[in-house]
Amino acid sequence: MTILSPLPALAAAALALALASGQVSAQPLDIKPSAQPAAPRATQRAIPLPPIRPPGLGMPRTDAIQAEAPAPAAAPVVAANSEPRATPAAKPSRPSAPLSKSEAVERLNSYFNGFSTLQGDFIQFAADGRRFEGKLYVLRPGKMRFEYRPPVTMEVVADGTSVAIRDRKLATQDLYSIGQTPLKFLLKEQISLERDTTVTGVSTKGDILSLKLEDRSTLGGTSKITLNFDLTANELRQWVVIDPQGYETSVSLYNLDTQRRPDQKNFVIDYQRVL
Repeated sequence: MTILSPLPALAAAALALALASGQVSAQPLDIKPSAQPAAPRATQRAIPLPPIRPPGLGMPRTDAIQAEAPAPAAAPVVAANSEPRATPAAKPSRPSAPLSKSEAVERLNSYFNGFSTLQGDFIQFAADGRRFEGKLYVLRPGKMRFEYRPPVTMEVVADGTSVAIRDRKLATQDLYSIGQTPLKFLLKEQISLERDTTVTGVSTKGDILSLKLEDRSTLGGTSKITLNFDLTANELRQWVVIDPQGYETSVSLYNLDTQRRPDQKNFVIDYQRVL
């Protein structure tokens, strides 16, 4: 069996957990990269986090608590001959201290290593702003499946060794090596971000922790990855991948379930179709 290369831009976008990012075409499916360069990142639309969000998300924890606190009781009546007393000013609340680089890495490592199965819904935005939805299944180590909703006729399957990109309408299947794709570290049995990637930055906005990574072993060069993690819900909300060609693809996650075990049949690749 021959592993095909290089990765087309379509395959890259579809994978998210196991492939470089690129662009997915609506039906009919076109797996060739666009001749037009990607629009400058500065003009791309903002990527919203998916619903449903916990109350007070994006606010400092102390502020959220104060916003939900009951109204203070009425002030007591002061006698006419009583001298007024100055009321001390309330101290402004302070947001939780942002996590350091090592603390952020440890928080993400602990989260990913806390489960071996994952399924949920995803919303994908391509570099040109087009939106696609579908279902995601993960079974570590090494197994993953993306099912796109119509009109997209594609599905992406990783069986631990290879990644297959199938087109149900055209009845085609292409194979790629899972070792040359970004975010492959998320499919390892034991995840260590600082060992498997280069951590380039960390930031916190409200309760959203953003961890920036680089994977220099991807096909074609270095892929830049941003993981957006919800500190309140303790869940991965989004990842953004910029492939070596500069195409940016984001995938937002919601309705995540780490308890149900996906069916093993979801991760089977029929190698006879390629031969």
